[in-house]
Amino acid sequence: MTIHSISDDIELLFKTLPNPLQDKLAVLSSEGLLEIVMDLGRLPQARYADRSVVILAQTPVSHADLDYVVNLIGEFGADNRAGIEGTLHRISAIRNRKGEIVGLTLRVGRTVTGTIDLIRDLIESGRSLLLLGRPGVGKTTKLREVARVLADEFGKRVIVIDTSNEIGGDGDIPHPAIGGARRMQVPHPDKQHAVMIEAVENHMPEVIVVDEIGTAAEALAARTIAERGVQLIGTAHGNTLANLVQNPTLSDLVGGVQTVTLGDEEARFRGTQKTVSERKAPPTFEQVVELVDHNELIVHMDTAAAVDALLRGEDPGGVRRTPEGERPVEVTPQPAESGNWPLPAETLKGEVRIYPYAVSRDLVDRVIRSFRFDARTVANPERADIVLALRSRSDDARLRRILNAYGLPLHCIKKSTSAQIRRLLCHVFSQPEKAADDDVEAAVSEAEAAVRRVLEEAKAVELSPQPREIRKIQHQIVNRYHLVAESVGSDPYRYLVIYPG
Repeated sequence: MTIHSISDDIELLFKTLPNPLQDKLAVLSSEGLLEIVMDLGRLPQARYADRSVVILAQTPVSHADLDYVVNLIGEFGADNRAGIEGTLHRISAIRNRKGEIVGLTLRVGRTVTGTIDLIRDLIESGRSLLLLGRPGVGKTTKLREVARVLADEFGKRVIVIDTSNEIGGDGDIPHPAIGGARRMQVPHPDKQHAVMIEAVENHMPEVIVVDEIGTAAEALAARTIAERGVQLIGTAHGNTLANLVQNPTLSDLVGGVQTVTLGDEEARFRGTQKTVSERKAPPTFEQVVELVDHNELIVHMDTAAAVDALLRGEDPGGVRRTPEGERPVEVTPQPAESGNWPLPAETLKGEVRIYPYAVSRDLVDRVIRSFRFDARTVANPERADIVLALRSRSDDARLRRILNAYGLPLHCIKKSTSAQIRRLLCHVFSQPEKAADDDVEAAVSEAEAAVRRVLEEAKAVELSPQPREIRKIQHQIVNRYHLVAESVGSDPYRYLVIYPG
């Protein structure tokens, strides 16, 4: 597949910069240049896909430099974005608390052909298509070419909903990159959903192209458009289909998620718990493409089937496409679970991060502190090394999605008690249970000896620092002899003092 640049009009972007900065940029390569960054009080930078180059200006960026650029490019919209008429370049502002501009990002916009070769069959099918991927991977560039191809090569009535003028460029006349597609500008980002509906009601499009669907109102507008038989080509916030399913605001784009309570017979037939997650409705977008890189993507040609698989805790599958060809996505093996085997040595070299699922995080923290495991709990699974869950919840669809998404091992306990958590962690950390039992036995002996001293000598006796669970046992021993004990100090050095009765 050949991808070639038609035009980037980069000289028009450079002309908005102060002359000294233009001179410095002239010696740098513009090939692959993504953006120019100007922050008040700092040296400007030229950013490429793989590096960032400090532009060695004589002085840092000043208010005068920023004002020079702003005066040439014109007014910023409500989203703090502006453009250069007749180009695809985008200028974004950073403001201080007073609303004054203290930074600018000048993003290079390019017209590129051949970017949709890998998804051309999906576009020609007439079915709605959603593109997902990280920022900078080329979603908007693909939308631009989709609009041109459908309008010029297939003669379809195409309308581009252009919220930030990124698809059709700045100014009243759309950039030639969208071909014969019509463009509707959005006066304010909050109005994108209204303009989407207006396009359908007033202009009879066959295709609507929209960038960055990100709110519940926009998701509802997208569903309304799809139900009227209009082909939707759009992008949404999220890198993968799994991300979208877990996003309560945007999951409706792929059918939505609802919790269903099954009858006993149905639950036994399915082999699941009685409460399960299921897809709520047909997907707004019948096809989903995850953009891994500019020349690599994963295609889900049946969104409904992929979402259903995710909600069952399975891999969504899909086809991986590159210029060299396509192949099915390798299904990640189900993570091993419930064995609670010791962690490998490489994992134990540092602090082990535990994500508790349906288990009290505070309780796990207390056990970790009490028995001094080299571990800590984390609130997000993407930062974890292992997942700790109740055995009864091991089949939860959400838990399955977490395990599949991050490739984490699952360790299960039957009940959420400190004893079971301690026993599991001792095994996971390859610490024999006997060592913990020995600690308890030694602490009991110390408490009994201290009680005898208090009774014989009638004076207070301090015990060695112990974890909370062991101090509770020592308290029980003291109570049996009708004495008084008080915990003193802070963990992990908290200890008991026994007083005469």
